[in-house]
Amino acid sequence: PPSASGAGSEPVAGGPEVCAKVVHDALTSAYTMFDCAEFYSNEAWVGDALKSAKTPRNCLYLISKVWNTTIYEGPDAVKKQVDKAIADLKCEYIDMMLVHWPVPGKHVAAYNALRECKAAGKVKEIGLSNYCIEDYEELRAAGAFGKDGEDKPRCNQIEVNPALFRKKTIDFFQKEGVHIQAYRGLMQGAAAWAACAPLQEVCKETGRPAAQVLGRFLVQQGISHVPKASAPERMLENRDLFTFELSKSQVERLSQVPTPEAIENFKKLYTKCIWRDTPEEGGAMLGSRTLD
Repeated sequence: PPSASGAGSEPVAGGPEVCAKVVHDALTSAYTMFDCAEFYSNEAWVGDALKSAKTPRNCLYLISKVWNTTIYEGPDAVKKQVDKAIADLKCEYIDMMLVHWPVPGKHVAAYNALRECKAAGKVKEIGLSNYCIEDYEELRAAGAFGKDGEDKPRCNQIEVNPALFRKKTIDFFQKEGVHIQAYRGLMQGAAAWAACAPLQEVCKETGRPAAQVLGRFLVQQGISHVPKASAPERMLENRDLFTFELSKSQVERLSQVPTPEAIENFKKLYTKCIWRDTPEEGGAMLGSRTLD
């Protein structure tokens, strides 16, 4: 992705009018990347807002994701969803289309369908979301990266923050040349910030608000940041990550926050979400997974 900070387009209360204002404020605040998804059910609103703004298409970077119901239905449904995303976002192509969750037994076929969309020029790049190492290796084993690696995933969008810093996973994908893009980089907001002693210490040492420390923690490690905000002042605050640096000690302290309980909670979430909204909802994890 062309920028370290993007504007998340998850659902906001208030419908298309509020969505239009959020998109307008994001563009005014110099955000050019919009993180969208079938699951968010608002791509048509985002598309209307972008069309009204009249921002040249080549100045935008649009991400979308195929949701579990579509992945489970099969390749034809995936290709239809790509067409729908293009129509809803009122764009000529999607810059990067992600597989939202690695639905067991289905995600490889979904990825291959996106390869066809890429070959047709509908998708410029293919990415992953919420993939662990073993899910990625399933794609590789199936030959989904192409003969010369031309269809290797561009990124893996996962939750990354001090409370859930999965070092083994992050290190693996970065060594593979697969960019890590963080969602929920700002954790769960003010209550989580207050409960994180290392974060409070670093904020005091740097004189920076938590949102900026958290964003800088990510980009300084080569992880792009998709902050979620609807207020213009928050967008501007979230964007100001490049006028200061964290020390090595500060980064290390923030990286050591995760607890075994946090990893166990993520394991439960992963197991739930890989089957979410499919006929096999509530199913178990298939095989072992590296989730730290």
